[in-house]
Amino acid sequence: MKKDEPPLDFPDTLEGFEYAFNEKGQLRHIKTGEPFVFNYREDLHRWNQKRYEALGEIITKYVYELLEKDCNLKKISIPEGYGVIVLNPNENYIEVEKPKIHVQSSSDSSDEPAEKRERKDKVSKETKKRRDFYEKYRNPQREKEMMQLYIRENGSPEEHAVYVWDHFIAQSAAENVFFVAHSYGGLAFVELMIQREADVKSKVTAVALTDSVHNVWHQEAGKTIREWMRENCCNWVSSSEPLDTSVESMLPDCPRVSAGTDRHELTSWKSFPSIFKFFTEASEAKTSSLKPTLTRRSHRIKHEDL
Repeated sequence: MKKDEPPLDFPDTLEGFEYAFNEKGQLRHIKTGEPFVFNYREDLHRWNQKRYEALGEIITKYVYELLEKDCNLKKISIPEGYGVIVLNPNENYIEVEKPKIHVQSSSDSSDEPAEKRERKDKVSKETKKRRDFYEKYRNPQREKEMMQLYIRENGSPEEHAVYVWDHFIAQSAAENVFFVAHSYGGLAFVELMIQREADVKSKVTAVALTDSVHNVWHQEAGKTIREWMRENCCNWVSSSEPLDTSVESMLPDCPRVSAGTDRHELTSWKSFPSIFKFFTEASEAKTSSLKPTLTRRSHRIKHEDL
């Protein structure tokens, strides 16, 4: 902590930060009406970052509450026993305090059977792991040397996609499954197809990618996967062209069309109207055994209509 840095003692409510969501769902300052400002204090980047993270924790909880209350979704912890819900699969780890160096005392029994010692060590490590995790989240502002502990079977976006498929989607009764995959999520979806090709083809009706960073060559996706993607996927990419305008692609996979914005982070939001039309067409086409037209100009939506 810098000598002149304020204490890391942040509010635990949106109101405490003097922020609220307006009727359009935008985060705005209660008094000024301005959007969130990261550089709240000049020349204190570390403090600003901690403030940003503390506010993010509150918003995460708020979003979960909306998903459960307004969308009637069920919150499930994964994997079993960890009590962790993965909101952002690009950060599939929890932070726990680095263990202190332990010097084994002379009273420790060295003549215990190796199997018993190993079992005791495993239980001890699991207990410490959970204790450190819950201590961290009871008091997230405390300053300690932390280490990353990757979540079992969900240590990467690719692992997370396969885990969710195996444990939830594949076991669901849904006959028409649709994917919206943004940025690295597109890469994770391609990896899912590589590992579960037959299952994905039988259950997924259409896939909307938004500014996806997948690469079928680097990921070594087979010919049958590339052919399926050409027929069932569409990638809305960042572009200054009007929404749904065809964009040239260097990869032999799915069609690329403009998302109607050149800002990467807005590609999903801007293209949602076209994505849902695409899904509707795909669903109807599946029923009639026809394929949807992905990039018809008649489906282009004017920017002002958004």
